[in-house]
Amino acid sequence: MEASFFLFQILKNWWWFFFPLVFFPIARFFYLWWIRWEVYYKKSFKWILLEIKPPKEVLKPFSAMETIYSMLWGIYDSPNWRERWCNGELTLGGGGWFSFEICSFGGEIHFFARIPEFFRNSFESAIYSQYPDAEISEVEDYTQKIPKDIPNEKWDLYSEDYVLAKDDYLPIKTYSMFFEKETEEKRVIEEKRLDPMDSLLEYLSKLQSGEQIWLQIVINPATEDQLSFRWETEGRKAADKIARRPSPKKPKPLLQEAIETLISGPPKKEEAKPMELIAPELRLTPVEKEILKGIEDKIKKSACECWIKQVYICKKDEPHNFGNYKLMRGYLMGQFTTEHLNRITYFGATRVRIHYWLKDRRLYLRKRQRLREAIERLPAFFPWNMTGDPPPFIKFLTYFGYRIPPGERSTCILNIEELATIFHFPIRIYIPTVPRVEVKRVGPPPTLPGE
Repeated sequence: MEASFFLFQILKNWWWFFFPLVFFPIARFFYLWWIRWEVYYKKSFKWILLEIKPPKEVLKPFSAMETIYSMLWGIYDSPNWRERWCNGELTLGGGGWFSFEICSFGGEIHFFARIPEFFRNSFESAIYSQYPDAEISEVEDYTQKIPKDIPNEKWDLYSEDYVLAKDDYLPIKTYSMFFEKETEEKRVIEEKRLDPMDSLLEYLSKLQSGEQIWLQIVINPATEDQLSFRWETEGRKAADKIARRPSPKKPKPLLQEAIETLISGPPKKEEAKPMELIAPELRLTPVEKEILKGIEDKIKKSACECWIKQVYICKKDEPHNFGNYKLMRGYLMGQFTTEHLNRITYFGATRVRIHYWLKDRRLYLRKRQRLREAIERLPAFFPWNMTGDPPPFIKFLTYFGYRIPPGERSTCILNIEELATIFHFPIRIYIPTVPRVEVKRVGPPPTLPGE
């Protein structure tokens, strides 16, 4: 009785002290939501969809697409304190994300890019600099051409996000590995590229009239300082561990060092270790060398936070095969896999599959949520956060056997070489359902008189 009375008196007299501590995080969340999404985002962002028609034959190497991603990385703009709290600019890159998309509508394949309107000139300049024969035109957003109440009696859908199966600093199989090795008999260097895009276009061209598949690769340029996960730092640590390099000691604070000197005297000099006859790098196995090279090659290039989403939509009263959503898995989960490095896999928490507890209702709500995220090009679990990190109640389910992939979020880190491997323009277009530029574009002669 005395304890409860004492606690009541504390709350009665000191409520003004505890009230801000309890409600400040809640007020902070709603304030940032309001100023970011209701003020800054609606006022500053106008999205446009551009269709890109590639030339019939691309003579540029895959590195040309990597150059484009490097140029587009310049949209990154980190906001300062005032821009973040007073203007509402988004933390990651100022909200300047964009997406490359491949869609098939009943077998007719299109390449799209969804960008902020203010970014159009920079985007077109980057594309034309590497692919001068391509055609870019603004079109209506294809996500606005379907009913917004899917799933319903006539329409159904399936959706899932894709992430890296292992740590972000481990690379997937990139275009530099798609070369045939030189044969000893001919002794000539011959780079015949095995384009992974060919199989994807072949898959998508087989869709029936009542089917659509969207592949959206949303790219958000960011640095490690703007992210809650230190993928670059962890990558350096992993590389040092594999190479058996001594980890650098962290410097002690000046006050701590002074106190230790007063108590125990000056620090003793460490004895020099005997020199090894064989350097640690020379003792690495072939697989360890590949892992070490892969990590260092990935972290040295510009990287982006990405969320990769597939949406399969079908009309129930028209020809379709609901299992065709697995065609995209064959491209993403099969083409870029290296078991000793990394691979792409689906994120289980975003799959349109419910196996327990109110299955029908939860399945309906999940499909509606996945469709909304695809229309807005937002990561899974929005509006909880922009990093795809599952809410606490989903993480809590892991204690009951609910499986979440190693990354524990629906986004992943890909550098510009990995992005160029996943999305690029095909070297040669053989499929007639892919719009392409048939005639080479030529500018007017410089001697042409003007008005």
